[in-house]
Amino acid sequence: MAAKVFESIGKFGLALAVAGGVVNSALYNVEAEHRAVIFDRFHGVQDIVVEEGTHFLIPWVQKPIIFDCRSRPRNVPVITGSKDLQNVNITLRILFRPVASQLPRIFTSIGEDYEERVLPSITTEILKSVVARFDAGELITQRELVSRQVSDDLTERAATFGLILDDVSLTNLIFAHKYSEAAEMEQ
Repeated sequence: MAAKVFESIGKFGLALAVAGGVVNSALYNVEAEHRAVIFDRFHGVQDIVVEEGTHFLIPWVQKPIIFDCRSRPRNVPVITGSKDLQNVNITLRILFRPVASQLPRIFTSIGEDYEERVLPSITTEILKSVVARFDAGELITQRELVSRQVSDDLTERAATFGLILDDVSLTNLIFAHKYSEAAEMEQ
Protein backbone atom coordinates (compact mmCIF):
# COMPACT_ATOMS: atom_id res chain seq x y z
CA MET A 1 0.00 0.00 0.00
CA ALA A 2 2.72 2.48 0.98
CA ALA A 3 4.73 1.49 -2.11
CA LYS A 4 1.81 2.40 -4.39
CA VAL A 5 1.42 5.78 -2.66
CA PHE A 6 5.14 6.53 -3.08
CA GLU A 7 5.03 5.34 -6.70
CA SER A 8 2.09 7.70 -7.39
CA ILE A 9 3.90 10.58 -5.69
CA GLY A 10 7.03 9.82 -7.75
CA LYS A 11 5.07 9.81 -11.02
CA PHE A 12 3.30 13.02 -10.05
CA GLY A 13 6.64 14.62 -9.11
CA LEU A 14 8.21 13.58 -12.41
CA ALA A 15 5.24 14.91 -14.41
CA LEU A 16 5.38 18.15 -12.44
CA ALA A 17 9.13 18.52 -13.10
CA VAL A 18 8.67 17.91 -16.84
CA ALA A 19 5.78 20.39 -17.00
CA GLY A 20 7.81 22.96 -15.04
CA GLY A 21 10.75 22.52 -17.43
CA VAL A 22 8.52 23.06 -20.48
CA VAL A 23 6.91 26.17 -18.94
CA ASN A 24 10.33 27.51 -17.92
CA SER A 25 11.71 27.10 -21.45
CA ALA A 26 8.65 28.92 -22.82
CA LEU A 27 9.29 32.06 -20.74
CA TYR A 28 11.82 34.83 -21.27
CA ASN A 29 12.43 38.24 -19.69
CA VAL A 30 13.07 41.57 -21.36
CA GLU A 31 14.70 43.91 -18.86
CA ALA A 32 14.00 47.62 -18.47
CA GLU A 33 15.25 49.80 -21.37
CA HIS A 34 15.70 46.68 -23.52
CA ARG A 35 13.59 45.36 -26.39
CA ALA A 36 13.40 41.96 -28.05
CA VAL A 37 12.97 40.73 -31.59
CA ILE A 38 11.66 37.19 -32.07
CA PHE A 39 13.37 34.85 -34.52
CA ASP A 40 11.07 32.02 -35.64
CA ARG A 41 12.71 28.95 -37.25
CA PHE A 42 9.87 28.66 -39.76
CA HIS A 43 8.98 32.30 -40.49
CA GLY A 44 12.23 34.19 -39.82
CA VAL A 45 12.37 37.45 -37.91
CA GLN A 46 8.95 38.69 -36.84
CA ASP A 47 8.06 42.35 -37.43
CA ILE A 48 6.96 42.98 -33.84
CA VAL A 49 9.16 44.49 -31.14
CA VAL A 50 8.59 43.00 -27.69
CA GLU A 51 8.49 45.48 -24.81
CA GLU A 52 9.99 44.91 -21.36
CA GLY A 53 8.50 42.25 -19.09
CA THR A 54 8.05 38.46 -19.00
CA HIS A 55 6.76 36.87 -22.20
CA PHE A 56 5.93 33.47 -23.70
CA LEU A 57 7.43 31.86 -26.78
CA ILE A 58 7.27 28.46 -28.46
CA PRO A 59 10.25 26.48 -27.14
CA TRP A 60 12.79 25.26 -29.75
CA VAL A 61 10.89 27.13 -32.49
CA GLN A 62 11.27 30.75 -31.41
CA LYS A 63 14.26 32.57 -29.97
CA PRO A 64 14.33 36.10 -28.50
CA ILE A 65 17.14 38.45 -29.53
CA ILE A 66 17.48 41.11 -26.83
CA PHE A 67 18.68 44.63 -27.74
CA ASP A 68 19.86 47.30 -25.32
CA CYS A 69 17.96 50.54 -26.10
CA ARG A 70 19.80 52.75 -23.61
CA SER A 71 22.16 55.50 -24.76
CA ARG A 72 25.70 54.16 -24.89
CA PRO A 73 28.94 56.01 -25.56
CA ARG A 74 31.42 55.23 -28.30
CA ASN A 75 34.71 56.96 -29.07
CA VAL A 76 35.78 56.94 -32.70
CA PRO A 77 39.31 58.14 -33.56
CA VAL A 78 39.84 59.42 -37.13
CA ILE A 79 42.91 60.74 -38.92
CA THR A 80 41.96 63.16 -41.68
CA GLY A 81 43.21 66.17 -43.60
CA SER A 82 42.14 69.79 -43.33
CA LYS A 83 41.52 72.20 -46.21
CA ASP A 84 45.17 73.33 -46.09
CA LEU A 85 46.33 69.66 -46.15
CA GLN A 86 47.31 69.43 -42.48
CA ASN A 87 46.90 65.99 -40.85
CA VAL A 88 44.44 66.15 -37.98
CA ASN A 89 43.77 63.43 -35.38
CA ILE A 90 40.19 63.79 -34.17
CA THR A 91 38.35 61.71 -31.60
CA LEU A 92 34.58 61.90 -31.71
CA ARG A 93 32.44 60.82 -28.75
CA ILE A 94 28.98 59.62 -29.70
CA LEU A 95 26.03 58.72 -27.45
CA PHE A 96 23.82 56.46 -29.53
CA ARG A 97 20.85 54.10 -29.26
CA PRO A 98 18.72 52.19 -31.74
CA VAL A 99 15.21 53.23 -32.76
CA ALA A 100 13.13 50.55 -31.01
CA SER A 101 10.51 50.30 -33.75
CA GLN A 102 13.22 49.59 -36.34
CA LEU A 103 14.92 46.73 -34.45
CA PRO A 104 13.62 43.96 -36.77
CA ARG A 105 15.02 45.83 -39.80
CA ILE A 106 18.30 46.54 -37.99
CA PHE A 107 18.67 42.87 -37.03
CA THR A 108 17.88 41.50 -40.50
CA SER A 109 19.88 44.02 -42.54
CA ILE A 110 22.85 44.83 -40.26
CA GLY A 111 22.93 42.32 -37.40
CA GLU A 112 23.23 42.33 -33.63
CA ASP A 113 26.60 44.12 -33.79
CA TYR A 114 25.15 47.07 -35.69
CA GLU A 115 27.20 49.67 -33.79
CA GLU A 116 30.47 47.93 -34.78
CA ARG A 117 29.44 47.85 -38.42
CA VAL A 118 27.84 51.28 -38.82
CA LEU A 119 29.33 53.87 -36.46
CA PRO A 120 33.03 53.73 -37.43
CA SER A 121 32.35 53.97 -41.16
CA ILE A 122 29.77 56.77 -41.11
CA THR A 123 31.78 58.70 -38.51
CA THR A 124 34.90 58.54 -40.67
CA GLU A 125 32.93 59.54 -43.76
CA ILE A 126 31.26 62.56 -42.12
CA LEU A 127 34.36 63.76 -40.26
CA LYS A 128 36.50 63.68 -43.40
CA SER A 129 33.92 65.59 -45.42
CA VAL A 130 33.37 68.28 -42.75
CA VAL A 131 37.00 68.76 -41.72
CA ALA A 132 38.05 69.12 -45.38
CA ARG A 133 35.95 72.33 -45.55
CA PHE A 134 38.10 74.09 -42.91
CA ASP A 135 41.79 74.91 -42.70
CA ALA A 136 43.78 74.14 -39.54
CA GLY A 137 43.37 77.60 -38.03
CA GLU A 138 39.60 77.56 -38.59
CA LEU A 139 39.33 74.14 -36.93
CA ILE A 140 40.68 75.70 -33.76
CA THR A 141 38.89 79.05 -33.85
CA GLN A 142 35.56 77.71 -35.15
CA ARG A 143 35.49 74.46 -33.21
CA GLU A 144 31.86 74.91 -32.16
CA LEU A 145 30.76 75.39 -35.78
CA VAL A 146 32.74 72.30 -36.87
CA SER A 147 31.25 70.27 -34.01
CA ARG A 148 27.70 71.40 -34.86
CA GLN A 149 28.17 70.60 -38.56
CA VAL A 150 29.56 67.12 -37.76
CA SER A 151 26.69 66.52 -35.34
CA ASP A 152 24.00 67.56 -37.84
CA ASP A 153 25.45 65.55 -40.72
CA LEU A 154 26.14 62.48 -38.58
CA THR A 155 22.68 62.51 -36.98
CA GLU A 156 21.06 62.63 -40.42
CA ARG A 157 23.27 59.81 -41.73
CA ALA A 158 22.75 57.60 -38.64
CA ALA A 159 18.96 57.94 -38.95
CA THR A 160 19.10 56.03 -42.26
CA PHE A 161 20.44 53.04 -40.28
CA GLY A 162 17.84 53.30 -37.51
CA LEU A 163 20.11 54.95 -34.94
CA ILE A 164 19.45 57.96 -32.74
CA LEU A 165 22.45 60.06 -31.74
CA ASP A 166 21.77 61.75 -28.41
CA ASP A 167 25.08 63.61 -28.33
CA VAL A 168 28.05 64.11 -30.65
CA SER A 169 31.14 65.96 -29.47
CA LEU A 170 34.72 66.50 -30.59
CA THR A 171 36.84 65.37 -27.66
CA ASN A 172 40.33 65.48 -29.21
CA LEU A 173 41.72 67.70 -31.93
CA ILE A 174 45.45 67.13 -32.44
CA PHE A 175 47.45 68.40 -35.40
CA ALA A 176 50.52 66.85 -36.95
CA HIS A 177 53.77 67.48 -35.06
CA LYS A 178 55.17 69.80 -37.76
CA TYR A 179 52.09 72.05 -37.72
CA SER A 180 52.11 72.24 -33.93
CA GLU A 181 55.79 73.27 -33.93
CA ALA A 182 55.16 75.93 -36.59
CA ALA A 183 52.21 77.34 -34.62
CA GLU A 184 54.33 77.53 -31.46
CA MET A 185 57.15 79.24 -33.36
CA GLU A 186 54.69 81.78 -34.75
CA GLN A 187 53.42 82.65 -31.27
